Amino acid sequence: MARYLLLLLLLARTAASQTRAIVYTTAESTSLRLTATDTLVFKPSEPTSEGKVYVFVDPRKTFQPLIGIGGALTDAAAETFAKLPAAEQEDLITAYYSADRGIGYTLGRTNINSCDFSSESYTYVTEGDSALTSFSVAHDLRFRIPLIKRAMAASGNKLKLFASPWSPPAFMKDNNDMLHGGHLRPEYAHAWAHYFAKFVESYRKAGVPVWGITIQNEPMATQTWESCVYQAADERDFLKNHLGPAMWGEGLRDVNIMVWDHNRDLIIERALTIFGDSAAAKYAWGMGFHWYEDWSGGTQMYDNVALVNRLYPGKHLLFTEGTPANFDSTGYGRWSLGEAYGRSMIHDFNAGAEGWTDWNILLDERGGPNHVGNFCFAPIHGDTRTGKLIYTNSYYYIGHFSKFIRPGARRILAAPSRSMLLATAFANPDGRVVVVVMNPTSKRGDYNLAVGSASVQISARPHSIQTVVFSR
Repeated sequence: MARYLLLLLLLARTAASQTRAIVYTTAESTSLRLTATDTLVFKPSEPTSEGKVYVFVDPRKTFQPLIGIGGALTDAAAETFAKLPAAEQEDLITAYYSADRGIGYTLGRTNINSCDFSSESYTYVTEGDSALTSFSVAHDLRFRIPLIKRAMAASGNKLKLFASPWSPPAFMKDNNDMLHGGHLRPEYAHAWAHYFAKFVESYRKAGVPVWGITIQNEPMATQTWESCVYQAADERDFLKNHLGPAMWGEGLRDVNIMVWDHNRDLIIERALTIFGDSAAAKYAWGMGFHWYEDWSGGTQMYDNVALVNRLYPGKHLLFTEGTPANFDSTGYGRWSLGEAYGRSMIHDFNAGAEGWTDWNILLDERGGPNHVGNFCFAPIHGDTRTGKLIYTNSYYYIGHFSKFIRPGARRILAAPSRSMLLATAFANPDGRVVVVVMNPTSKRGDYNLAVGSASVQISARPHSIQTVVFSR
């Protein structure tokens, strides 16, 4: 028996010594951008020490699957894309949607009717047409649908697209305005529900499958742009009495309906109200959420997402929108842009999110177009004056997740021993383990990535993010 145990120990040590980890790094004040910086060999771990820093990983402890990671294909993105030279268009599509030469996006969001990132307000019906006889997505056939179809093709048709309305047509609202909040008039709830079905059917006829919808973008926000307010009970009743029956009745039961689609702060109330009502909950695939609850220096409310995950494990959580700052043409190189993504993605995945969607994939040199002057950043900007693409570090931070963690991966246990490091980890269907470690501090330091009885030592540069890939 002793010889047998010794043999097993030797085999384990040999296997550990043959397992290699590739480290990819993006770091401030360097030229490193998703760069392979090290190939390391796992070695038998030394006894743990309080004086060392660790990231403990256990592929045996599994959590939620990954649906995908991506960004929004808005009117602004599509209109900017159309103004770029053909070579830059191809570069952008490859940069986002190629798994080999880009960062492998597999998730996308688009708008139903206009949003702030449209050049103008519009709907798909003529004024007052509650019967929807005039319904047409011809507007989207010029720029947006062609962009979406190119993204789909570049992804190998793996792109899952979901759609969100910012506002019903003005005649359906009590303020007779697509902008400035207002509410859906009860007498138009039936028509508005069927509007969703018409949209999905029209996009599918145009060659664009719609994987999911959200009921309302930011339903608690009265904005200067397209917006519509739903209290929790309003959204529950619209889903239960109108939208759910309309989608199922039109044979669109396969379209995943998400509720909320707003910040983490009020997500608990919305979950309790809708998921707590069985007649409404049966239509809800899950819940979308954003990150804008507190940009005044407070802590983002990731624990609320984790609580929803614990309360309703049968429902799905999807991050549906985030953008880090108002646009400033001098801010392309601002390192905090990327760090906002890294911090949120790690925490949101660890809280149970199954997918993560950035806001606009592309904006112009002004941070638009935007018909209400609400300009912001995108990971890539297209300068329509020169035709050149401008990459911010946000693109690379997102890529540390999307390029390596593929749909169908399972989140696994990853826990740092010091608060200076943030970490999450996934096991891909092909057996590769992906660990993302972020150092948002100004200090450089080493950490030991420990997997079972083996480990590798890795150096974390100041203000950096690293992806470590190895086979189980």
